[in-house]
Amino acid sequence: SVAELQARLARLGHHVGLRALDALVARERPGRRETKVLGVLLFVKGPLWRALFGREADKLEQANDDDRTFYVIEREPVVNTFVSVPRENSSLNCAAFAAGLLEAVLGAAGFPARVSAHWHKGTTLMIKFDEAVIARDKSLEGR
Repeated sequence: SVAELQARLARLGHHVGLRALDALVARERPGRRETKVLGVLLFVKGPLWRALFGREADKLEQANDDDRTFYVIEREPVVNTFVSVPRENSSLNCAAFAAGLLEAVLGAAGFPARVSAHWHKGTTLMIKFDEAVIARDKSLEGR
């Protein structure tokens, strides 16, 4: 089914994300680790996306009604560009691979979150951080 295919893609992306984070942080930011949500999201949108997909993500947005939810918007994701999806699986979004990858990167960086791929403005990766991450970020704002 489509849900099973997307779950498999997310698991594969998770494996890639765990390996990619260490190499990229060592190359891009030696000796420096992000401690704030906005910093890690800008790292994801810029250097991580460039290293993995050849260009920056199109847009990064925060949900209006929820301070835990952010969106990475990609109008034409590379993972969907060269995939022919059969008609019976037309709702398949291969960006589930990128969602699994992003979830692994955020978790390994100390920002546990749930990431899912949706069809909206192209493909949107919805990031919903754990409550503890947002509480930690708010406590760091006073510094």
